[in-house]
Amino acid sequence: MKTKYLKINKADNVAVAIVALKAGETISVDGIDIRLNEDIPAGHKFALKDFEQGEDVIKYGYPIGHTCKAQKQGDWMNECNIKTNLSGLLEYTYNPIDASLDIPQQGLTFKGYRRKNGDVGIRNEIWIVPTVGCVNGIAGQLAESLRQETGCRGVDAIVAYPHNYGCSQLGDDHENTKKILRDIVLHANAGGVLVVGLGCENNQPDVFREFLGQYDEDRVKFMVVQKVGDEYEEGMKLLRELYSRASQDERTDIPLSELRVGLKCGGSDGFSGITANPLLGLFSDFLVAQGGTSVLTEVPEMFGAETILMNRCRTKELFEQTVKLINDFKEYFLSHGEPVGENPSPGNKAGGISTLEDKALGCTQKCGKSYVEGVLPYGERLKVKGLNLLSAPGNDLVAATALASCGCHMVLFTTGRGTPFGTYVPTVKISTNTDLAERKPQWIDFNAGVIVEDEPIEETCRRFIDFIIKVASGEFVNNEKKGYKEIAIFKTGVTL
Repeated sequence: MKTKYLKINKADNVAVAIVALKAGETISVDGIDIRLNEDIPAGHKFALKDFEQGEDVIKYGYPIGHTCKAQKQGDWMNECNIKTNLSGLLEYTYNPIDASLDIPQQGLTFKGYRRKNGDVGIRNEIWIVPTVGCVNGIAGQLAESLRQETGCRGVDAIVAYPHNYGCSQLGDDHENTKKILRDIVLHANAGGVLVVGLGCENNQPDVFREFLGQYDEDRVKFMVVQKVGDEYEEGMKLLRELYSRASQDERTDIPLSELRVGLKCGGSDGFSGITANPLLGLFSDFLVAQGGTSVLTEVPEMFGAETILMNRCRTKELFEQTVKLINDFKEYFLSHGEPVGENPSPGNKAGGISTLEDKALGCTQKCGKSYVEGVLPYGERLKVKGLNLLSAPGNDLVAATALASCGCHMVLFTTGRGTPFGTYVPTVKISTNTDLAERKPQWIDFNAGVIVEDEPIEETCRRFIDFIIKVASGEFVNNEKKGYKEIAIFKTGVTL
């Protein structure tokens, strides 16, 4: 362990404890001896100066809120004495910065599946996708039967993706359901998809089929259960056809420029913005420099750090789209009578995150320093390479599903508290601290905690690049090994 604390930016007036510190201990910061007035848990902040009431607390070089009352040098700075500066809608000015990258091309490849339409997948799975929740049971039964019959030989997995929607929805909710289900059906990680409809739902199977646009009819089959005799026998017949084709697919060399990754964090702690999120930022910049694509979402967790992203927009048009991305989500909060700063969660606070700005300034580090090249509405699919911003809430499963649905091959998920879940693409868990990685090896795939111990972040990133190429080439991560695969669709309106 190199140090007991970290002052992240020279402008900061708080530092972060890397290990638990005891009251009465003296810490030397910038040549000044600071006596701690109380115990400081690992990942939490302590004051580097005396604060007056209402004075801004600076971390990462930016305000993360203001003091609720006067504080002394050496005090524990947490959610009890720091209050957010966030309020309602803001007006923004475009102040573009140079976000050019000086990272050489390395000509790296991974082993993936080249589909008929030219797209690429990193998995070759059979999926059963219900158009409506009424047929969830049938979809699950079919998946289980095909797994038992085939043992998944020749494919990576056979999975049904139940959900609650597809009927009794109006407006945006109905469109969101259609878009996410379309995105799943067309995803290149699937070698074959059986779409199972009921027949009387709002999400009519024939209309949904047209909504898909062009698709490989050899790889996507439809069954409407009200129109067949024995839905089980018919479903198994169609699945056997899909399985017969998919099980013959083979991996080939694919340029890393075709890899698309989603960037997500959940169960964050005070180390998220110091270890795992900066690691993802380095990786994102590296991937973009190779011609690949990364996608950042969780719009409410950009509040307080949004100007950093806005000023990295490649064009004024992208800046304006990002302003709309932010303000639309703020209006969503306000229309429900909720404050825009109602975050972080109890687990975040226990881990050392005090305000939404504190969380956002750590969260946005996942996307590195490259230009923003695209801004996507919820449910839409990627159109440009490079760093993209995607509209979706912070909820882990909703956001991860949205990332997969825009076309990401995998989701890179940093966590300081831990979580086992996975969405319908590989969901790679990166721990912010070594303790979590050691306690939950069945959840965590890669430990970034070493960054505050004995390994330079550049070396950690080199290992991470090698690891991600292995995952893209077929190495399973923990959510796949455990079979933890789910979807969740964003809902904003009424249910009939």
